[in-house]
Amino acid sequence: MITLTAKDVLPQDGTLGTLVGRVWLPETGGPAVIAVRGDGVFDVSANFPTVSALCEQDDPAAALAAAKGARIGDLDAILANTPPDRRDRTKPWLLAPLDLQVLKAAGVTFAISMLERVIEERARGNPASAEAIRKEVVQLVGDDLSKLKPGSAQAMKLKQVLIDQNAWSQYLEVGIGPDAEVFTKAPVLSSVGTGMDAGLHPKSTWNNPEPEVVMVVSSRGRIVGAALGNDVNLRDFEGRSALLLSKAKDNNASCAIGPLLRLFDKTFSLDDVRKMDVGLHVQGADGFVLDGHSSIGKISRDPTDLVAQTIGSVHQYPDGFALFLGTMFAPVKDRDTPGQGFTHKRDDIVTIAAPQLGKLVNRMRGSDECEPWTFGIGELMRNLAKRRIL
Repeated sequence: MITLTAKDVLPQDGTLGTLVGRVWLPETGGPAVIAVRGDGVFDVSANFPTVSALCEQDDPAAALAAAKGARIGDLDAILANTPPDRRDRTKPWLLAPLDLQVLKAAGVTFAISMLERVIEERARGNPASAEAIRKEVVQLVGDDLSKLKPGSAQAMKLKQVLIDQNAWSQYLEVGIGPDAEVFTKAPVLSSVGTGMDAGLHPKSTWNNPEPEVVMVVSSRGRIVGAALGNDVNLRDFEGRSALLLSKAKDNNASCAIGPLLRLFDKTFSLDDVRKMDVGLHVQGADGFVLDGHSSIGKISRDPTDLVAQTIGSVHQYPDGFALFLGTMFAPVKDRDTPGQGFTHKRDDIVTIAAPQLGKLVNRMRGSDECEPWTFGIGELMRNLAKRRIL
């Protein structure tokens, strides 16, 4: 069971920053955009019917700071009512902080995760083969490619060497080649927030969390803030074939974002993201514990480069988008059998944390056990129109 308080999930500096989120309001039968402030949680939907609309403002942080709204209650009470197995559906609960933004993700942006993707591919989704292949791959390319700039002459030289040795991989192509891997992680409105169950495909037997920072970008390509994300991954599915990426990545409740969106202001900037350390803690019902961290400072491509490769003359996002930056943490700690590595078990509690963004906490369940996603774009538009705030 997950028990959360405001102290558990807020950034290290509390409500000093500009924090926006969403809650479900039972009395309206739909979501509300909220400002989380020192004196409570406030419904600002009359000012901004969607988080997307807020992010389109010239200065979203200033616009949110100036917005008036009714006080919904304390964040503690809302968080306590969020886990689905203890929820009182007559009271508000927390949602993921994004709505109409397209949910995108960049893959293979760190050297370590790139090597693990190569290993998955060569192991064909079989964890028993991974350790031997890991040693072989590291012998060929080393384990520190963080200083290798993708697309550079040095990177292209390494690419040719690997091709000559029949060791080239599609994952190395996007890891050190000129073009980043950017894919659609999940449908609009389908992400789950902190305190909620996150989903794994029930047929997966080799999977892992992917702790990441999520950039939130306006329709004009301007990065306006950040949140934490779990880009839940099925190593067995994608390892069998890269064409199974959508099945490996996009399942019910497999995209977690939260706890809140922190907008850029005088307390928080893109440079803070560039220096950010993201921690991972997995606590199993079987007593298993896994800890790790991911430093954005070791990313191979700058966040602005990844955003520029996502939006532009060849692709537009009228309601903005959210972009997972990728993870350097690929858990390989054995859980049960030596050499088998890590995989989730039912009821694992996954905590992804960063001092500037707080904590995203989810319980892992099969995607078929998680709450079904039923509230889509059409329902949102009807609800906002009924409330006369659209």
